[in-house]
Amino acid sequence: MMNKLKTMIFCLLISATAGAQEFMANVTVDFSQVQTSNNQVFQTLQRSLSDFINTTKWTENSYKPYEKIEATFLIIVTSKSGNDYQSKLQIQSRRPVFNSSYYTPVLNFVDSKFDFSYNENEELIFNPRKFSNKNLTDVIAFYVYYILGMDADTFKLEGGTNYFKTAQQIAINASSSRYGGWNEIDGNKARSSLINNVLKADNKTLRNVYYQYHRMGLDTMADNESRAKNSIGNALETLSFYQKGNYALFYPLDIFFMAKKDEISKIFSGGMMSSVNITAVKETLTALSPTNSSIWNNLKK
Repeated sequence: MMNKLKTMIFCLLISATAGAQEFMANVTVDFSQVQTSNNQVFQTLQRSLSDFINTTKWTENSYKPYEKIEATFLIIVTSKSGNDYQSKLQIQSRRPVFNSSYYTPVLNFVDSKFDFSYNENEELIFNPRKFSNKNLTDVIAFYVYYILGMDADTFKLEGGTNYFKTAQQIAINASSSRYGGWNEIDGNKARSSLINNVLKADNKTLRNVYYQYHRMGLDTMADNESRAKNSIGNALETLSFYQKGNYALFYPLDIFFMAKKDEISKIFSGGMMSSVNITAVKETLTALSPTNSSIWNNLKK
């Protein structure tokens, strides 16, 4: 009896540990642009990064299997010299919509300055208080916390603040490193620029949109489509705040549109009528994202 009880407790502990991690991420390393006779190193890197993201405990929260964040990390290696790699990183994440089988995209963008050092079979270690000097785990961890923050913002108003602050600290740790893509002098898409803008008061309007769009909008679509469309449309209209200032290079806005443009088009392409001021929504979206004007012009109530 005692042995059976011990076995049951052991199994419960294993189960709890297995369900504790936050991510169900897919990692792909594309090395098609690199001429090399050793492909194994890229495959090892892919497996190691997948384990690193999916088995590391990133937060103090416990995630049930169905709560895990689905994300994709696509590393496109453009060149390799010894143990030094030059690459681009595409980051995608999505989350389920309540009472449906639909997943909504939260992030879909590219970091074009992802250079790092890696020795095959080395243990991937991340220290939130110290830069690794290799850049690999630092960049990945930065985006892990950015994804966590964005996901949390879609469920609770400004729910991702603590995760964003952790990402900001990672950027500060890396600020004096030899690797590009961290400092604000690298442009508005640099990691420091991105996370500092996310945490600025100016971004509160956009963070509120993420919450209203997802929690008050998409998550209620199955119950009342018209009301959900109203919530989404009204949230989008509040983005007019960014027409009044110098936000032409405000990267968090670009990231929002990159992930959401096609979905917005589908939401306002038919179905139940809403009372949204669609003209005002079109004007706001066109002013803020003119490259997608052909999409915005076709929106309907």
